[in-house]
Amino acid sequence: MAETTYKSLLHETVTAYATDFWNDSCSVEELAYAIEHGAVGATSNPTIVEQVLKKERHLWEDRIHELISKNSSWSDEDVMGKVFEEIAVKGAELLMPVFERENGTKGRLSIQTNPSYYRNVDKMVRQAVHYDSLAPNMAVKLPATSRGIAAIEEATYRGVNINATVSFTVAQAVAVGEAVDRGLQRREEEGLATNMMTPVTTIMVGRTDDWIRIVTGRDGITVNPQYLPWAGVAVFKNAYRIYEERGFRSRLLAAAYRHHLHWSEFIGGDVILTIPSNWQKLFNNSEVKVVGRMDDPVAPEIIAELHRRVPDFRKAYDEDGMTVEEFDTYGATMRTLRGFIASYHELTRVIREDFMLPNPDVKQPA
Repeated sequence: MAETTYKSLLHETVTAYATDFWNDSCSVEELAYAIEHGAVGATSNPTIVEQVLKKERHLWEDRIHELISKNSSWSDEDVMGKVFEEIAVKGAELLMPVFERENGTKGRLSIQTNPSYYRNVDKMVRQAVHYDSLAPNMAVKLPATSRGIAAIEEATYRGVNINATVSFTVAQAVAVGEAVDRGLQRREEEGLATNMMTPVTTIMVGRTDDWIRIVTGRDGITVNPQYLPWAGVAVFKNAYRIYEERGFRSRLLAAAYRHHLHWSEFIGGDVILTIPSNWQKLFNNSEVKVVGRMDDPVAPEIIAELHRRVPDFRKAYDEDGMTVEEFDTYGATMRTLRGFIASYHELTRVIREDFMLPNPDVKQPA
């Protein structure tokens, strides 16, 4: 029997195992590379779209000017919102062959609801339903905040394929899994279809690492520095164990990459890895062996020291580490929402100051 030839280490990851990977961007250039190496999905959020617009501005300048000229009553935020949607739809178009090949089970582009809505269930749900209508292969990101959990259930009930984001802990992942299952059950009780629904629960493992590193420095907590990069891995593997035991219908996804453990330690799991383009290239050029490690436990001494010394690791690792109401005030949640909201406003500023109201003190191109 002929030996399988792999294009890259990531291609081997998704071919040899049940593990999938997505491109952590809706950039046209980056997504094309990812699909070539086996990616079956992609993500976007205000920070990602801000980066895409900077990198691929030449692809969007004419369209932005067209939107402004054809919609004389639109505000800068109106124009930005439309551009945000169209960048996501372009990514969805690139993934449509995957969506069709996989009969709708893969090939989705995740688009994020306005991060400023994290306290408003109705606004999140209305926007989620709208975003779901933009393309057949859309998924919609909703935050795993206290109000976001309610929005996730309601959006799922309305047929939206959700991707829970702003999520860093086992408690959040379990709350999302339960909310999705409630939403799916409500649909099925009313005879509504669920066979094409592929909900996703993200854990931003790199941002979990970031927060544990920050809080240990802030609070003067000394731990073995070699243990810190394992925090997010430990949280994700614990959540995966619980998901397997309880049979949650949402699928776990690892995001926010900081090092190769966020890929190599999850190989073999029936999970999704959403990997930024630069990390894809680093992984593909590495000497890391593609071996199933998802079921390998994190060393007990690592978990024991982090659990004993760092209260915020306990909040992240334990299933009952936080109540739903406490999700909003967890440090990683607050830091990430601040960043996403800032990027949302930065996108609006770019539309306003670069396109609608350019600086009159500077001579503009003819």
